[in-house]
Amino acid sequence: MTRTQPTVVLSQSQDIPFNKLVLSQANVRRIKTGLSIEELAEDIARRGLLQSLSVRPVRGAGDADTGVYEVPAGGRRFRALELLVKQKRMAKTQPVPCVVREDGIAEEDSLAENVQRLALHPLDQFRAFQTLRDAGLGEEDIAARFFIGANVVKQRLKLVAVSPKLLDLYAADEMTLEQLMAFTVTDDQARQEQVWEGLASAYNKEPYYIRRQLTETAIRASEKRARFVGVAAYEAAGGIVMRDLFEQDNGGWLQDAALLDRLAIAKLTSGAETLRAEGWRWIEVAIEFSYGHAAGLRRLTGTTAEVSADEQARHEALSEEFDRLNEEYADADELPEEIARRFDELEAELQTFTERPEIYDPADIARAGAFVSISNDGGLQIARGYVRREDEVAAEGEPGTAEGSADGSTRRPIIITVGGDAGSPDAEAGDEDDGIKPLSERLITELTAHRTLALRDALAGDPEIAFAAALHALCLKAFYGSTVDSCLEIHATSTALLHQAPGLAECDAAKAIDARHDAWGKRLPEDSEDLWNALIALDAGSRATLFAHCAALTVNAVHDPYSRSPSRIAHADRVGQAVGLDMAAHWTPTVENYLGRVTKTRILEAVREAKGEAAAELIDHLKKPEMAKEAERLLAGTGWLPDPLRLPELEVEADVAGAIVEESLPAFLDSDAAPADALADAAE
Repeated sequence: MTRTQPTVVLSQSQDIPFNKLVLSQANVRRIKTGLSIEELAEDIARRGLLQSLSVRPVRGAGDADTGVYEVPAGGRRFRALELLVKQKRMAKTQPVPCVVREDGIAEEDSLAENVQRLALHPLDQFRAFQTLRDAGLGEEDIAARFFIGANVVKQRLKLVAVSPKLLDLYAADEMTLEQLMAFTVTDDQARQEQVWEGLASAYNKEPYYIRRQLTETAIRASEKRARFVGVAAYEAAGGIVMRDLFEQDNGGWLQDAALLDRLAIAKLTSGAETLRAEGWRWIEVAIEFSYGHAAGLRRLTGTTAEVSADEQARHEALSEEFDRLNEEYADADELPEEIARRFDELEAELQTFTERPEIYDPADIARAGAFVSISNDGGLQIARGYVRREDEVAAEGEPGTAEGSADGSTRRPIIITVGGDAGSPDAEAGDEDDGIKPLSERLITELTAHRTLALRDALAGDPEIAFAAALHALCLKAFYGSTVDSCLEIHATSTALLHQAPGLAECDAAKAIDARHDAWGKRLPEDSEDLWNALIALDAGSRATLFAHCAALTVNAVHDPYSRSPSRIAHADRVGQAVGLDMAAHWTPTVENYLGRVTKTRILEAVREAKGEAAAELIDHLKKPEMAKEAERLLAGTGWLPDPLRLPELEVEADVAGAIVEESLPAFLDSDAAPADALADAAE
């Protein structure tokens, strides 16, 4: 006997006026996620309702038909329609497509509709966006239709542009999404496939390694050549820039190194042309000169241009504006765009005051030259005042050897070197044997260069003697005022501090330093020529103590408004942390040194930090002179310090081993922004 399979009967579908629908409490969705009701309403207004509501008739007394239907599945769509009615964009009697169900459990309907919904595979999302763009929609238009950022659209379109072969591997789960994202760095699909094939037998297939392989022949936009030329100028010349839409790429990678070098040389040459008007005898141009390119050349010493009264006034005005803005926005999490731009302008102009041009004698300029290259920060670097041996002025009574006249009437052309040493060797003596002649300066320079490198290597292998040599150089400067007797080019400087603030000379630290310096001065020989032997004769402990004293004299942690150096101040903080510096033992706030020179708000802030809100309230009604005096009394012995005297807290590395990392999908894969029709109505 043949058993007949049951016939599937689908629920009835009918259009029901919206005002006959009510929201059911049987909807299992309680937590709000994904597309907002407002966005869903806008989507329905644009393209209509793409998915019917699941409804059940509401029965009255005696199971009577009330004509009203409740909505257990499709609550978000119902609320979106309700919003459109409230906005008078849809009539309350508008028929709504509904599937009418009477059997089963309402909660089960709601649960099934959500559980049985299958999200799109990410690759289908990518291809859907590509289809929309092929249909003529722009990135901004697509973003607006699905309530996502334009950058998300760009990311999806970038992914679908990867080699079809690699997309198939991703669809077959043979490649991770992160690996696929790494391949978007380049649009060269052949190169993408080549790199993946090369990784077939490799152990490391991490995304960062894939990016490195794809960009190994390119030049980072942060590299000095790229910064000097500018990415915009490079692209205008036809250069291609690879960019990573999924990671911080610092501007991307420039593919054409040869083009970049040509543009760099052209810009350097243009910069060198401006030097011609200064009258230099020769100018050499290179992207980067090799080590020792100026060996054998004498460097002229110019005089720094003096600051005029107008320039000084301008500097003070800029500094005041910088300090005012810095204080005004000190607590801001993010600077407004115009303020950030103004900070950049102020810092750039203030920097020009610390880089004063040097002035050279016209006669020196006539026989000297300049090197033009790119600085490490991507700027134009000009090194002036180098004199070649053949251009030196001859001794009195001897014929000159320089080409052209001493006034520079003969000029050499600009010499361009893409890389390497741009210097030219001195002329050597002829082969004729006419007696023993002195060695040429060039040859002596080369021979002693070999000796210098050998001595460096040997000294590096003897820490004790290296320590003594460094100490010798420091002592020469600290006690004899010169370092000419040392072969080490260690130039110790000691900033004069006594004029920086009143009372410095009388503080405990100054007295301790002076006493220590006088004591060592009495132990060291009077003649600097005897210093080396005296240092070697000291025991190791004494040498270490003297070294610490001399090194300490070079410390400069002073905030200088004319020469801002954040890295120097940051290093001073680290040194302070290393030695356990406690400024509270050296400085106490008084009316004279702090409290009488700041605002009432800062006085109250100091008292509040040190003694609490109650102490601040005791003096907040006083006039400033009385407030400062009382604050001095309250702060005494508390160890309170203003920000410039505080050391930053030591950074503590997070215990990443025990940290719980919450994984989440990247924005471009957020299912709430998927381009499927089902997403538009966000089923419950």
